[in-house]
Amino acid sequence: MVEELWPGVSSAWSAFVHVPSTAAVDAPGTVRKWHVLDNGPDLAEAGIEPAGTLLCVHGNPTWSYLWRSLLAAGSAAEKPWRVVAVDQLDMGFSERTGAFRRLEDRITDLGNLTDTLGITGPVVTVGHDWGGVISLGWALRHRRQLAGVVLTNTAVHPAGFSLPPALKLALHPAVHPWGTRSTDAFIRVTHSLAQPALPAPVREAFALPYRGAARRHGVANFVADIPADETHPSWRALNTVADGIRRLDVPSLVLWGPKDPVFSDRYLRDLLERMPASSVHRFEGASHLLAEDVDIASPVFSWLQGAVETPADTSLRRSEPFRPMLAELDERAADTTPAVVDMAPLDGGGADAEPRTLSWSGLAERVNALAAGLAAAGVRPGTRVNLLVPPGIELTSLIYACLRLNAVIVVADAGLGAKGLGRAIKGAGPAFLIGIDRALIGARAFGWPGTRISVSELSPARKRLLGVQHSVEELIADGAGSEVPWYPADPDADAAVLFTSGSTGPAKGVVYTHRQLAAMRDAIKDTYNLRAGTSLVAGFAPFALLGPALGATSVTPDMDVTSPRTLTAAALADAAVAVNATTIFASPAALTNVIATSGELDAPQRAALAQVELLLSAGAPIAEPLLAQVQDLVPKASLHTPYGMTEALPVTDISLEGIRAAGSGNGVCVGTAVSRADVAIAEVFPDGSVGTEPLTVPNRTGEILVSAPHVKDRYDRLWITESGSSSIDGWHRTGDVGHFDDEGRLWVEGRLGHILTTAGGVRTPVAAEQAAEAVDGVRRAALAGVGPAGAQVPVAVVETDPPSRKAGVAPAALTAAVRDRVREQCGFDVAAVLVLPQMPTDIRHNSKIDRTALAGWASRLLAGGPVPSLGRGKR
Repeated sequence: MVEELWPGVSSAWSAFVHVPSTAAVDAPGTVRKWHVLDNGPDLAEAGIEPAGTLLCVHGNPTWSYLWRSLLAAGSAAEKPWRVVAVDQLDMGFSERTGAFRRLEDRITDLGNLTDTLGITGPVVTVGHDWGGVISLGWALRHRRQLAGVVLTNTAVHPAGFSLPPALKLALHPAVHPWGTRSTDAFIRVTHSLAQPALPAPVREAFALPYRGAARRHGVANFVADIPADETHPSWRALNTVADGIRRLDVPSLVLWGPKDPVFSDRYLRDLLERMPASSVHRFEGASHLLAEDVDIASPVFSWLQGAVETPADTSLRRSEPFRPMLAELDERAADTTPAVVDMAPLDGGGADAEPRTLSWSGLAERVNALAAGLAAAGVRPGTRVNLLVPPGIELTSLIYACLRLNAVIVVADAGLGAKGLGRAIKGAGPAFLIGIDRALIGARAFGWPGTRISVSELSPARKRLLGVQHSVEELIADGAGSEVPWYPADPDADAAVLFTSGSTGPAKGVVYTHRQLAAMRDAIKDTYNLRAGTSLVAGFAPFALLGPALGATSVTPDMDVTSPRTLTAAALADAAVAVNATTIFASPAALTNVIATSGELDAPQRAALAQVELLLSAGAPIAEPLLAQVQDLVPKASLHTPYGMTEALPVTDISLEGIRAAGSGNGVCVGTAVSRADVAIAEVFPDGSVGTEPLTVPNRTGEILVSAPHVKDRYDRLWITESGSSSIDGWHRTGDVGHFDDEGRLWVEGRLGHILTTAGGVRTPVAAEQAAEAVDGVRRAALAGVGPAGAQVPVAVVETDPPSRKAGVAPAALTAAVRDRVREQCGFDVAAVLVLPQMPTDIRHNSKIDRTALAGWASRLLAGGPVPSLGRGKR
């Protein structure tokens, strides 16, 4: 049994090292006593040659104990690494030198230590807090030994801001001696930042080296050495590091806790501006002591294996033909026919407002003027620009102006709610935020990052109140007649960060390159034979940006695009009338309301809809009966329901005729792969685990995989999530579960996270839900698993028509009917049937049921306690 010196620390790791000092603060010939935690002796005793050394440097007021999880994992890794975690001088259990050690001294100190230990490389530095800048200083002085860099919540520069309030307070002359040295207040406050709270033994271990004021001089000096401005003695050393890391050409990993009150996301943005090739993962909910809040060892060693030990060959560029998104707009710059039509007035307006129309030539002129104005305001290639603007002329102009400048558009819709939207914006870290009035109010209230630009003209007082620097019309006026800056096109540079709906967890930013956006356009164009001259109604927000790229005239109906159920039949028909529409894009929730309000249509409106040739409904599965009703409204149209996701849109396609030919089965039939896409499954085994071999054999349930030129580049600043989604080489793991039938058609059976592992094997939810929904009086149904993994029992939760007044166990007759239908069609029993007045669904689609929330709710209800409340939707 391994003896623990402190919780989680083997006594074999602890060692003292005597190191000759060359720091300017020490007299020649001085030798300093260092304490380190080092798993090297463990590896040597086992006869293991490590892959390299992790050099771990703590900040203030922690010590080497912070890195104990890396020490343990280093010995157990598939390819072990030596981990050397240092106690900086005057810190931890290292010598109290009595000298004030500045940043320059500490970088020199660390080099003296590694020389004494004989660490020659390859070395990956790991730094936290002010240990981050010290570790980077060592890295810049030891380039030949350096193999990589890992950083957790740290900073290398004030990032254009004053110091965080917590550090300002700690530096205040009236507080500094008392807070950092005389008492342990600074230490206790730091420990309190852990999320969740540190266990008492761990908190005591962190405090152990700093008992007594005499042992806290290093803590006080560390705070005092924070270079707040250029007059500080350490400012020059800090700038040397901050500028030097721009030239580091080794792999880098940045792990971040966004709730850190000291090193907030602004410091992350600064780091990534200096080290843009870094792999990044933000752990939502984690704070300053990241290594205590979450498991950092697993991602660090996974990253080491892929980026440092066996790096991928990135020298080969894809060679597919590339037609930029702006090509069609440029070719039609002299065309005076309509390009974009808005049925809804911007930011409200009167109900009788006339539709606004912009010709192709007007759009080209507006895009170029706006691009020149944005460039003058500071937008450059790679600059992130958050667009909080509804689909229409303004959004279209802004998207293509940003593409003109090779800037990166960031799009997250208001359907995420204030909390979800704020999390998305802060995670993406845009340098500019362009929004309508409501968005700017949110930005001001919640401190969203980015230079603020208003879509509409504001009074000087309101501009000051909302912190607005420019308006879109000002930028257009400034850029009119100016030459648009020309930047060489890089097809593989980032073009967009598009956020998921949040229906399957917190919204994730999905990064597309210019090449991938163009491939999405081409997949849609080729699959549906869309051609220049098409006129389309964009009732589904993701398609609004594609109109000009397709050469299509686009009209946005009068609706709230963040709430699809606000699209009425009359609004859809009026939009069709405005452009003689041939194509309609709409979500299932929108079409449901269109059918519900179709009785209000007059003869001209019905005639316009009767001329539609193609209708696409995307965003969620859609039932055949609803499509049949839609067909009555658009009798000449071919009805299609593409299956896809923000990460790959579209993946497969099926027509109404195809749905009818497929009939009923285990799930929803979504057809066959679209142009240039491949689809496979990775088998789900009885214990719920997933295989790694892509399969196309029929009747084998597994996770759906997709490979296509228009699959996303990566998840934004979610390196761990991205690693999981791309763990099968060449494929994106969708998280959906399905199978192929004997005709090669794909059927979706639910989400991987929603499968049930029962005593009788794996069950997927969709077929049982469809069976329950066939029972009279059931409007919607969801299947949830209750109980431990491997022994879960299926429970059906239903929303009735008319809605039940309260949640609880279903009436006996309804229970029997649902059970009988599920048993008959799916071959298994449901343990209980519960009712809800309304299902919890995602806000954006109004159609995706939150089965995870239902499972927890059902478990608590069936446990016999009071009926728990359940929110109506995820935000």
